[in-house]
Amino acid sequence: MKALYETTVEVTGGRNGKVKSENGILELEVRMPKELGGVDGYTNPEQLFAAGYASCFDSALNLIMGKEKVNPASPSIVKATVGLNPNGAGGFALSVALAVEIPGIAKDLAKELVDKAHMICPYSNATRGNIDVQLSII
Repeated sequence: MKALYETTVEVTGGRNGKVKSENGILELEVRMPKELGGVDGYTNPEQLFAAGYASCFDSALNLIMGKEKVNPASPSIVKATVGLNPNGAGGFALSVALAVEIPGIAKDLAKELVDKAHMICPYSNATRGNIDVQLSII
């Protein structure tokens, strides 16, 4: 299958290194978070993953709302919380909590929309069965 879009990001130095996209728009230093012995003032892989997942999920949600002609009072908000957890086998695993707000939409309808978005979002499809993802409506 031919990809609709591809991009490449080069990393040197791992969690204490540099990240640079092929077009140069994304170029920043990453550091281990303070909670893991690093320093404040830098982003880290978990924040980047949270940003990507939340952005992608909100786009999927907006696609579903458009198809179903649902018009929220103001733009939807997706808050992604990504956890880095021990996996019990000497390694690590991620967990994700997506808190979704759709202003002016009843919670039961919002839940239906969020569940449908979860089925089409590429991040949700990539993580399904691999990462614990919790969905909530706020």
